Amino acid sequence: MLQDPIRDGLNKGWMHIDASQLGKDATLEADVCIIGTGAGGAITADVLSDTGLKVVMIEEGMLRSSSDFRMLESEAYPTLYQESASRKTADKAINILQGRTVGGSTTVNWTTSFRTPPATLKYWRERFGLTDLTDEHMQGWFERAEKLTNISDWQMPPNENNAILERGGQKLGIKVERIKRNVKGCANLGYCGMGCPLNAKQSMLVTAIPAALNRGAILVTRARAERLVMTKGRVDSLECVSMLGTGYDVGSSKVIVKAKHFVVAGGAINSPALLMRSNAPDPHSRLGKRTFLHPSLVSGAQMPSKVAAWEGAPQTTYSDHFLNTQAIDGPMGFKLEVPPVHPVLYAISVNGMSEHHRNRVTSLPNSQVTIALCRDGFHPESEGGEVKLLSNGFPQLDYKLNKFFFDAARRAMLAMAEIQFAAGATEVFPVDERINGFRSWVETKAALETLDLRPYSTRVVSAHVMGGCGMSSSAKDGVVDHYGRHHQIENVSVIDGSTFPTSIGANPQLSVYGLAWRNASRLAGDLRRA
Repeated sequence: MLQDPIRDGLNKGWMHIDASQLGKDATLEADVCIIGTGAGGAITADVLSDTGLKVVMIEEGMLRSSSDFRMLESEAYPTLYQESASRKTADKAINILQGRTVGGSTTVNWTTSFRTPPATLKYWRERFGLTDLTDEHMQGWFERAEKLTNISDWQMPPNENNAILERGGQKLGIKVERIKRNVKGCANLGYCGMGCPLNAKQSMLVTAIPAALNRGAILVTRARAERLVMTKGRVDSLECVSMLGTGYDVGSSKVIVKAKHFVVAGGAINSPALLMRSNAPDPHSRLGKRTFLHPSLVSGAQMPSKVAAWEGAPQTTYSDHFLNTQAIDGPMGFKLEVPPVHPVLYAISVNGMSEHHRNRVTSLPNSQVTIALCRDGFHPESEGGEVKLLSNGFPQLDYKLNKFFFDAARRAMLAMAEIQFAAGATEVFPVDERINGFRSWVETKAALETLDLRPYSTRVVSAHVMGGCGMSSSAKDGVVDHYGRHHQIENVSVIDGSTFPTSIGANPQLSVYGLAWRNASRLAGDLRRA
């Protein structure tokens, strides 16, 4: 029987509290309370616990491990994702995939690993005064994270879904490269988005979190962080409520955590929302602003032979050609990648209804899908979105799709279609409700160049959420400084992707790991000296 390191650790005495099972209120005390167990929170817990600090980790989602991961979409989405994988922007025009479980999105991502692009760091230095964030300075932090999570070149050939992007790019002279992955002992199953049943994905669930728990850290799950209680510029405690079932019904128990320092690491959308519910000072109205998505376009293709895009490593090829040919502060550039194609996710992503939709779904075995991740945040017409609170305290991202974005969307759809036809596609269907499909590149080009792209009709998705608590050297331009320390609250840090002042133009997990390790190390030193 396959070993489950999480269950083994629990049997050995790890401190885990499932708030849904408490039956009464509980109060915990720690040196540091970390809210969120994704890329930022887990790395922070690992670093701080390694210095002897007492750490409590708060997670709204459930604790699930390899024994629970059965490669079923019907189980994975309700239990491992925010809002059952149906989180949307305020106007419902963009679907957002975010993790909601121990390990956060690292537990369910597709293992794609990129360092922060040099052009992005350069822009941050020049625009936001983050002068320390040079490539040379960050190299060591990235190397530490890469070693911990075994980020390395993927040695197996790409599956057919990814190979199509590679072949099409080669025929057109568009550079397509291979993606590094954070795996060890991977069996090439292709179901990374549903949690790895083999513990091959070196996510926070099997690396940093067990390390912290082995040192005596406490993990509290199914506990929603409601608000930070502040007195005279400091946070005294965190108030949480228990969550029942899969974590969407509020229970009767409360969990209070008292600590010397609080690390907000709930991810973009949830981190700014917690600070808003806590009435955190925001003198320059920066909190929740400049939240970015990498809004992504989708292009499907029918190939003459079987693709089986649900099998094999999900993302192994990419192209930055359309990022590198655009000035970073000019028209919006985009990164091309390939997603895994599983039935439910495919069915809710492709366009059309009735017989047309049925035909698309039944032709899934021969379907290839390419996505274009748009790099937002570098132009005055690309300010991202804003996190707001609903009347019940839940967060919602207001993200307007404007002409500047749709200019990029058109270019992205054209680029993807041309590559797919070059790779041998018999039909290409950029995902827009008014498009049934095209049989040639000439037909596609003529139609897309005149089509009025617009919200709801043009399908836009995202699996990357960044910003909302942006870093800046000046309190006028952001929520935290370049080490994640809150500009106005002395014992609060934000250490997650919400601190990015723009999107980054690449899958963000390694960027969060590197910055979290750097910032948590500084915080550990500060706390030990205090």
